[in-house]
Amino acid sequence: MATFKVTISDTKGKSVSKELKDSDANPLLGLQLGNETDAAVAGLQGKLVLTGGSDKSGVPMRKDVHGAARKYVLLSKGVGLQDAEPGQRVRKLMRGNTVSEEIYQINCKYDGELPVEAPAEPEKTEDKKE
Repeated sequence: MATFKVTISDTKGKSVSKELKDSDANPLLGLQLGNETDAAVAGLQGKLVLTGGSDKSGVPMRKDVHGAARKYVLLSKGVGLQDAEPGQRVRKLMRGNTVSEEIYQINCKYDGELPVEAPAEPEKTEDKKE
């Protein structure tokens, strides 16, 4: 019963968010950051590369932490650490690099250009004057 919010970004800088549930989300389980998968999972043609993600409580995934568990890691720079002074190291909670059912959001890079969706036309309402 996996449910993922997948954010897909293309080479032009456009991004689209899609929600995948149950059988649609199963092909992503067990993949690691940096792995390629078929974009048909999200209804596109081509390849998707997993670049990151986070779990339900906002703990980010990190490529150099192995497995799917949460671990405290000593960081000096990179994903999950902001505003570190030179020489400073901080122990932070990070999620491993493997997609599991605890993951909430997955960030992906699409190898092509995302299709442009036509903007929805606003409904016309008639103002009645009395």
